[in-house]
Amino acid sequence: MPLIRLIDGINEIVGRAVSWVAIIFAGLIIYDVVLRYVFNAPTLWAFDLTKHLYGFYFILLGGYALRHQAHVRVDLVTENLPSMPRRIVEMLGYPLFFFPFAWVFTYHSYLFAQRSWMQGETTYGSIQLPVYPVKIAMAVAAALLLLQGISEFLKLAIGPREESKDVG
Repeated sequence: MPLIRLIDGINEIVGRAVSWVAIIFAGLIIYDVVLRYVFNAPTLWAFDLTKHLYGFYFILLGGYALRHQAHVRVDLVTENLPSMPRRIVEMLGYPLFFFPFAWVFTYHSYLFAQRSWMQGETTYGSIQLPVYPVKIAMAVAAALLLLQGISEFLKLAIGPREESKDVG
């Protein structure tokens, strides 16, 4: 189904791109530690910047994690069920639990990001980094998670789950 491929593709691209952020913030942490303990010259900005990058990393991987079934699941109800009843229970879980949560998360994170953008919100401290990029990322992540939920629901609705193929 083209819609499923489109949503899965978007979350795959975002997930793979965002995974590089981990390397960047690890490099910044190492850089700051070396400056702090070897040269006794800590940076003023590295700690705040790595917190921001970790926020990007953590939040933007939600849709990617759902695509690859990496979210924590409570399978106590479904683990002993045959395939078809399990699929029905999982399908019911999306409209009852996932979609309401994902919609509220998307809507409120959008308002949260909009308010931050309009105020030009920054961090407190010696270096004032803008906060709104992280909050915008949260709104984008919520929308990606909602879209991936739609994709996963459609996969359950149209037939047996195809195993995702890892590329490269």
